[in-house]
Amino acid sequence: MEKLLTLGEAIEMAKATRLENKTLALANGAFDLLHVGHVRYLQGAKQEADVLLVALNSDASVRTLKGPPRPIVPQEERAELLCALACVDWVLVFEELNVRHLIRALRPDVHVKGRDYSPGSIPERAETEAYGGRVAIAGDEKRHSTTEVVSKLLGGRL
Repeated sequence: MEKLLTLGEAIEMAKATRLENKTLALANGAFDLLHVGHVRYLQGAKQEADVLLVALNSDASVRTLKGPPRPIVPQEERAELLCALACVDWVLVFEELNVRHLIRALRPDVHVKGRDYSPGSIPERAETEAYGGRVAIAGDEKRHSTTEVVSKLLGGRL
């Protein structure tokens, strides 16, 4: 997966992007059972900048955030699916429960969240605005959810 980066490689990519006078957007999530809501979010995030880096929650962080039986799809496969999307330029798997450390390290021009957030409720807003970055909301209204899909598959037992 040539689009998959380590943190060190992502930092170098972010520097190179700035040197080329291009803008960098950071989007993040678990992307478990990739669905149309995810695709619309990422397509919208790509419209916010020249380069889109997607920070993917590791299996351990998804388990902590979502609880068992999540993730359904292992991180290597989730990363491969994201790398296959034309709107995604780069993918980085991270272990932490939020992307504050990535924002501080990468200093993206824009941090993009889905429509389940408002600009005022983005948890990493302060980190982004501290260096002059901005936050943005992308994607369609929250009508798609991996949790809902899993619940349907389990007959409503989730």
